[in-house]
Amino acid sequence: MSAATTAAVVTAAVSAALPSALAAQTKPTLVVQITVDQLRPDYLDRFRPQFTGGFARLLKQGAFFTQAFHDHAVTETAPGHATLWSGRFPAHTGVVLNEIGVADPQAPLLFGRGGGASPYRFRGSAFFDWVRTRDQFSRALSVSRKDRGAILPLGRAKQQVYWYSLDGGFTTSRYYADTLPSWVQRFNARDVTAKYLGTEWNLLLPASEYTEKDSVPIEHGGRDFTFPHKLSADRRQGTFQFTDYPWMDEITVDMALEGLQALDLGKGTSTDVLSVSLSTVDAIGHAYGPASLELHDQILRTDRALGRLIDSLYKLRDSSRIVFALSADHGVTPYPELAFPGADPNRGRVDIRPVMDAARSALAARGIEGDALLMQSGIIMLDRPRLIAKKVNADSVVTSLRAALIKLPGMLRVDRVNTLATAAAKGDKIARRWNQSIPKDLQAELTLTFKEGYYWVTTRYATHGSPYDLDAHIPILFMGPMVKPGRYTQPIRSVDIAPTLAEIVGVEPIEPIDGKVLRMILPASTGK
Repeated sequence: MSAATTAAVVTAAVSAALPSALAAQTKPTLVVQITVDQLRPDYLDRFRPQFTGGFARLLKQGAFFTQAFHDHAVTETAPGHATLWSGRFPAHTGVVLNEIGVADPQAPLLFGRGGGASPYRFRGSAFFDWVRTRDQFSRALSVSRKDRGAILPLGRAKQQVYWYSLDGGFTTSRYYADTLPSWVQRFNARDVTAKYLGTEWNLLLPASEYTEKDSVPIEHGGRDFTFPHKLSADRRQGTFQFTDYPWMDEITVDMALEGLQALDLGKGTSTDVLSVSLSTVDAIGHAYGPASLELHDQILRTDRALGRLIDSLYKLRDSSRIVFALSADHGVTPYPELAFPGADPNRGRVDIRPVMDAARSALAARGIEGDALLMQSGIIMLDRPRLIAKKVNADSVVTSLRAALIKLPGMLRVDRVNTLATAAAKGDKIARRWNQSIPKDLQAELTLTFKEGYYWVTTRYATHGSPYDLDAHIPILFMGPMVKPGRYTQPIRSVDIAPTLAEIVGVEPIEPIDGKVLRMILPASTGK
């Protein structure tokens, strides 16, 4: 072989190897999963001129999907967090609703107030599992105010997972550890909430910068609905109330950054995961509603908190090796009082209690206890074996119950669970979202869908949980050197986040998933 030929062969070989070498160089060493609880995408456009922090950076430098949706019906915190970072619907994660979320008396807290918690109900894998399957040295830290916000983004992984314990510190459960590591103990020893006790929450900007009214009596149960809002100076009461004040997000960010440094996340050659769930938008959104002055102020404060998180990560780690993904676990629907005219305190609300009480009484007359018939978050469940044992026709019970429920004012539809798949296949969006919410082994018989904008009669705060777009519509943003910035208007789903992150990192899901890779935001050379 001549010298020229040899040189050509060597050059070709180097060129062929170059893309993979560059990919190895630029592979993220830190994936940052951010969930902002109850964040609606319209907030990002409505308040964008006032952003100076994390939202401003993400909107300018990242890929923003404006038409992103949770495609499941029970739009609550637990199923939202589980879905976002697993690429699978609640029907496949097993996390259907908050009540069937992370509560676990067999995994008590290491310290502090609150019930035990673990991901034992979560089925299958999440994004971090895919990463660690590729690299056993990959590690993760997840921090949130809520236990479910900290636990579910990592699935069943036994990593570093911490949440606020309602008495001023962060805790975890015995599912994860027997003792708190020294860095968490040091953080808690600072008593970071103490300086806020007795403090007033005032507007971040001058009052002239806000357009919302500060005198809407329906807000906050009709009490303390105008600024300023003062946190109790009493330690026990104040640390409990603290979750409803903006400073909760600030200490959550502090905790996340402390853990990043203590654990050296993102410093080596492995891909590590930092998951941060900020819950204060949800607390304030519930208390004051999506059109409130308080919500506006909190979105601006969340922007600043995210800005500090991102700026700190860029100072502490190589910004070219970090990828961010941000989304929300659900949206929110306005108070019925603001949506429906009149003075009836129950307007825009549905009361199913008389129907359910009558059905349970009829079962009790046949010797069947009331817990054989349950309703949770619009799903009616029936313990058929107990009815069969008493020679009660379960189909007749379901038929009569459905007939009574559909007549209630405010009720739009009552679907049999065994009909949802067929209706979904014909393009019925509500049926599809319900079908993708319910595991096949759940003893579910009926699903209840109210008319849009209606609440449960017992709910007196702003809420979510319906299959409608106000609750399902969420923002999805990606940011990093391996992401094409821009505003993307094509419809996507929350299950698409995890597979897209997997493509960026260069790993494969380890089981079938429901989402797909959003290739429109990825350079052609990105991937495995």
